Amino acid sequence: MTSVPHGLPGLERAPHRARVPGADRLSAVPAWLRTFLGVPLAWKLVGKNVVVGVVTALTVIMLHDAGAGTVGIVAAVSAAVGISLVTSFALVRVALRPLEALESTADLVWRGDFGARAPASLLADPEMSRLGHTLNLLLDGIERDRERMRRLAAQIIAVQDEERSRIARELHDSVAQTLAALVMQLGAAQRGAAADSAEARQFALVRDIAADALEEVRLLSHTVYPRVLDDLGLAAALEWLARQTQEAESLEVDVHASHLPADLPAAHAAALYRVAQESLRNIVRHAHAAHVRVELHRADEALEMLVTDDGQGFDVAEAEGRRPGMGLFAMRERVALVDGTLEIESAPGTGTRVRASVPLTCDQCT
Repeated sequence: MTSVPHGLPGLERAPHRARVPGADRLSAVPAWLRTFLGVPLAWKLVGKNVVVGVVTALTVIMLHDAGAGTVGIVAAVSAAVGISLVTSFALVRVALRPLEALESTADLVWRGDFGARAPASLLADPEMSRLGHTLNLLLDGIERDRERMRRLAAQIIAVQDEERSRIARELHDSVAQTLAALVMQLGAAQRGAAADSAEARQFALVRDIAADALEEVRLLSHTVYPRVLDDLGLAAALEWLARQTQEAESLEVDVHASHLPADLPAAHAAALYRVAQESLRNIVRHAHAAHVRVELHRADEALEMLVTDDGQGFDVAEAEGRRPGMGLFAMRERVALVDGTLEIESAPGTGTRVRASVPLTCDQCT
């Protein structure tokens, strides 16, 4: 992704460039010394051979004039050859050392550290330096595109939540109210009919059907978007979710919340709520657990949520590899959009712990 769609405010961003390790040290070195040390490897080897050759020739002439024998001259030449080989090895080793740094940088990026950059080197061969510089430019571009994609995804989720909220309000305030009025009218009609008559039984049956539909609409409105999350906050929303889960499933869910900030951003609260919702859904479907504990507390400069169950557990790596883009991956991405982290600890037969953490601003930390 190399372009930003038009009409999406907030996606424009100044060019980003990650800090290159070692750049500060290089900037403190005088320009003439950087130029001298940055001579290409081939020229360094040529210059070294010229110097060693001249020094060796002068040494041989001096030994010859001093009357040294053949053994002394051979020893001097051998020493010069040895020094030349050692110096060549050192020059090549130092000049190609950035290749190891490039490999290390590529490995860090592969593991998910997109802030890693190839370090600058004073003695690196210019070709190696250009390769590292090109890699850093490529990573800068990837980082910019990732940021644009994250901003776009955050906007999409915000729009989805807004639409879900509108639909939930419509279901609760319009459809549910209409069904409630229908239930009341059917009840009045049932009371007006003759007792134990066919009409009374029919009215009672239709009233029960309408009452069931009313309950389903109310539950659907909360499932589409929990209004309690906006009205009463994250802790109340989690308690409501726990009650709904306990009523629908034979599962005991305890919620413990403490030291919560009063001004938690809506995006952070929604991310943690969706993680809890998806975790409980997975527990009901797969874990066969009897008890779940949901803990919500402040940890340093972050708000942390733990969802722990006593179920049968699973292989996390195998599950994420088998169903990419679903469930666990969706939870990770939702939390990452608010600069949070998600950790899942589980193994077959040991239960599961989901740890989600979202950052707090300085005002919220006090």
